[in-house]
Amino acid sequence: MILNLISGPRNISTALMYSFAQRSDTKVVDEPFYAHYLIQTGLDHPGRKEIIESMAADANEVLDEINRLAKSYDILFLKNMSHHHEGLDWSYLKDMINVFLIRNPRQLIASFSQVIPNPTLQDIGLKHEAQLLDYVIDHGNHAPIVIDSNGILPDPQSGLEELCGKIGIPFEPQMLSWKAGPIVEDGIWAKYWYKNVHQSTGFAKQKTSERPLPDHCKPLYLEALPYYEKLKSYI
Repeated sequence: MILNLISGPRNISTALMYSFAQRSDTKVVDEPFYAHYLIQTGLDHPGRKEIIESMAADANEVLDEINRLAKSYDILFLKNMSHHHEGLDWSYLKDMINVFLIRNPRQLIASFSQVIPNPTLQDIGLKHEAQLLDYVIDHGNHAPIVIDSNGILPDPQSGLEELCGKIGIPFEPQMLSWKAGPIVEDGIWAKYWYKNVHQSTGFAKQKTSERPLPDHCKPLYLEALPYYEKLKSYI
């Protein structure tokens, strides 16, 4: 089974990856298409050169490795940013179980703007998520699963039990906690983005949840909101 987590940035996607890494039957992979995305778009993200040099950038090569790993594990969990699917032939999504993770764009943008001060709709991925959802609904062999991070954080056990039930796998209690610090599966970009998760030992509400939305980001919030509402309607 290949679980493809499709998320925007500054969500609990990394915490979910750490959670699934604790399972007895699961191998996790961190953002396998990141190098492809950076080359495809030419964007200058923190650590761009290191990222491109640290991993395969050819999409077919990445997919071959994903399929190879999937043969060795009961569950292969892919943590993907939605916008990293740009420029790919989405047909590989048909046989995956695609889990769409969303977060209120007000919180997402307020957090993301602390790393990239002037984010765009491209950066936050909500439009891409909505497009990918449409594709999976029309072409996928498994119904898409949509979850909101705000539905997991208040009661992680109930949220994870519900998610596992929708996927069709048993919940394992060890998914609720992990050791502080990095895991071996972290991408090389972890030092730029994963500080909060590395300091955590489980799911916890972050200070970014209460951070105000910068005035210059309000037009982006209004642009992103309809995509969030569309995705949320499928929960």
